[in-house]
Amino acid sequence: MNPTALPHDHDIKVGPDVIDFMGHVNNAHYLSWVQEAVLAHWRHIAPPEAVAGHLWVALKHEITYRRPAFLDDQVIATVILEKVQGARAFYETIIKRGEDVLAEVKSSWCCIDAETLRPARLASEVVARFFPGEKS
Repeated sequence: MNPTALPHDHDIKVGPDVIDFMGHVNNAHYLSWVQEAVLAHWRHIAPPEAVAGHLWVALKHEITYRRPAFLDDQVIATVILEKVQGARAFYETIIKRGEDVLAEVKSSWCCIDAETLRPARLASEVVARFFPGEKS
């Protein structure tokens, strides 16, 4: 049984700096949005001492583009932590404009100790904050 993770919605501002020559958001900016959303999710749920003591490094992104985004669109990235395995975290991020899915992203991240800059496992009580539906 998969534990129930807390989703996190992250509002995205589509400004003129992300629009490409075709008049829509350049694909590379979607990855910046995913990084912003995942890190905002971490800061929102993790305790302050865990946030201060850990950094996150992206290991892999797999992105499927569904529709373009345009200047001044109201866009939301919803992130869900799928699982934590050792020092790795696996996320799904859905980027939407209203009901329209713009992109779906699967990504994996490595937790890094902020002092040693080495991979670090999160304490089980920190991980449990992200999966409140899981029974111990």
